[in-house]
Parts: sequence; C-alpha cells; structure tokens
Amino acid sequence: MNYRRTKGIREDMASGFCPGCMHGTVFKLIGEVVEELGIRDRAANVQGVGCCGLAMEYVTYDVTTSPHGRACAVATGVKRANPETIVFTYQGDGDLASIGLAESMSAANRGENITVIFINNGIYGMTGGQMAPTTLIGMKATTAPQGRIVEEHGYPMHMCEILNTLTAPVYLERTSCNTPANTRKTKAAIKKAFRNQIEGRGFSLVEIVTTCPTNWGMNPLKALEFLEEEMFREFPLGVIRDR
Repeated sequence: MNYRRTKGIREDMASGFCPGCMHGTVFKLIGEVVEELGIRDRAANVQGVGCCGLAMEYVTYDVTTSPHGRACAVATGVKRANPETIVFTYQGDGDLASIGLAESMSAANRGENITVIFINNGIYGMTGGQMAPTTLIGMKATTAPQGRIVEEHGYPMHMCEILNTLTAPVYLERTSCNTPANTRKTKAAIKKAFRNQIEGRGFSLVEIVTTCPTNWGMNPLKALEFLEEEMFREFPLGVIRDR
C-alpha cells in the first residue's frame, strides 16, 4: 500500500512513545481526520519541540519543526504564503504556554486561520520533566522538587480560558483520551477545528489533557487515575467557545 497517497498515518509502524502516553492516540486521531476530510495532500503540520517530534516517523502528511515555542508564528507564515494549505500546530504545554506564549497569544488575537492542537500533560516531557505553566499546585517537577508553590511559582495557567478573553478565536475546546467516549469527543473536536479552517472561519484550538507517566513518576494506571482525579479538577473538559 502506498501510504504517501492514501493514509494519514503509517499503519506498518508501532508507536515509540512511552507506555501510557497519549501522544500516539492523538496522532492516530489526527491521521484519521486528515484521511476522512480528504486533505492529506493539503495538510502541513508545524510541530513544537518535544515528544511530539517523534511522530514524524508515523505520519504521511507534510511536517516541519519550529524553533521551541514558535510553532504558531511559523504556522502563520506557512498559511499566509500558502492559503490553500491546511496548517496545524502540535504543541505541548511548555512549548505553547511558556516559551511560546507570546506567539500563541498573538496568533489567536489576530484570528489566524490555523488549527492548534495543544497537549496539556502538566509538565515538560522530552526536555527533562521541568515545571510547566500547567503544572498543578503541589505537583513535583525537576525544577520544583518540593512541588509547585503558589507564592514562588504562581498558579497553573488555563490556556482555553485565557484565549477566551480575546475577541478573535472561533473555537476553543478541552478534551481528553482517557476513555473511549472521550477519545471520540476528541476526534470530533479535531475534525471541527480542521473544518473551521477549511471554511476560513479563523483560529481554533483543541486542548487535550493527557498523561505523562514517565515524568510524573507513575505507572500508566496510576497516571490515568491522577489525570481523572486531579488534572480534570484543575482543567475541566468541555467546549469553552464555539462561534
């Protein structure tokens, strides 16, 4: 089978992500959406720095990696230079909400006609388990060995709610892949975000709250329990804006 012409994902390769990580699931959903919408030859993914970069081996659409945090800026340039291309970023919380906060906010504020897939696992992944803007209060990280302390580090940032204060974004939703039902909702959200871009409606962001068993220091089952009991309490799932 010629994967370059028929599929959004390569079905002949096994995932190289850590056990319990949801990156593989999300990329499979993106690949299915790209295939179902018939946009594989028009799709271009701008990846942030981190574990998301591993997916280059598993997808069949065009991919480029931006400097750390600059995915929305690069995606803006790609989209403006090639308006017919379906451009989407794939970024972690450190990339989008910390190093790239200015680029993310500015692209949303301008209403750029791009799609952002935002992976929120509450920590920096590949770069060493540092505290991210989304790290929970009391949650330990390599740069916060005593846990996140409000007086020292501030509170977790809620990107969907922050972007909801802007006028331009058309679609903001927070989802997860912890259950089959939520996985289906995540796929539907991704498809809606892509359709918004196809229809020229403007900036869409899907935030997917996921696990990181390796940097959380948990096995996959405990990480899933932490996700459902603690992460969802801080980051409740649902549609934030749909215009």
